[in-house]
Amino acid sequence: MAAVAPTVPGGGAATVARRPGFGWVRGVSIPGRVALLLFALISLVALLAGVLEPHDASLAAGPAFHAPSAQFPFGTDDAGRDQFSRVLAGLQTTWLSALGVIALGLLVGGTVGLIAGATGGWVDGFLMRCTDAFLALPAAVLAIAMVAALGPSLMHTLIAVSILWWPYYARLIRTEVRSLAARPFFEAARLAGTSRRRLLLRHLLPGILPIAIVAASLDIANAITILAGLSFLGLGAAPPAAELGSMTAGGLPELLTAWWLPVIPALAIFVLCLVGNFAGDSLRDLVDR
Repeated sequence: MAAVAPTVPGGGAATVARRPGFGWVRGVSIPGRVALLLFALISLVALLAGVLEPHDASLAAGPAFHAPSAQFPFGTDDAGRDQFSRVLAGLQTTWLSALGVIALGLLVGGTVGLIAGATGGWVDGFLMRCTDAFLALPAAVLAIAMVAALGPSLMHTLIAVSILWWPYYARLIRTEVRSLAARPFFEAARLAGTSRRRLLLRHLLPGILPIAIVAASLDIANAITILAGLSFLGLGAAPPAAELGSMTAGGLPELLTAWWLPVIPALAIFVLCLVGNFAGDSLRDLVDR
């Protein structure tokens, strides 16, 4: 039996676009597809780093300061630990930590912005004044102070950075919610007696998700930079845990004699930031189409 196109009030037939599940990829440029593929690949490697490591990242695997070779592609450090295994472990820590900070910041900030924008009145004013108070603080200095006060550890670093990250999302989501709430479809739903919960979940949340996802993807590189910077200063995971920032700092004294110790972790940070930026740009271009 032939399919019948649904009719519309004007009498014509509505065209129903049916696209395959990954049809949206057609709207992404070739470099953008490569960036998104690398993003997914890095995430997979980060999740499976413990399985992919050829040696234990915290134990000696060969002679100290062994130059890159077939046996040790990234060489070994001053304790004879395999640098390739440590870079994988550091990639896992840095990448997943950045994603965790972004996710937590988006959850907290998005919730605050959604409530403030949808409620309005004194609730909106109070929540935005609290947000402004956090935005007025010098983020980098405060993060260093908080980690130093709590004690150097990866968990304390993540807590400090997450506390400073949510206000940006709160402002962004609140602005988007106010914009959506002023449109005719929202006013019509409100006048029709739609409950507040349904207004939030059915009419506002789907509208703010694209901008929230794009903003979060564009922030990944910033989160990696901040986390690597704190680790570089010794405010990240305690040794012998592998972190790209602390590995770069620890290898600097050996730059002239064992260049691979600081250069390779620094390049890994650069690649992570580059992929994060390109993937975020690709998502933004897709949403703007």
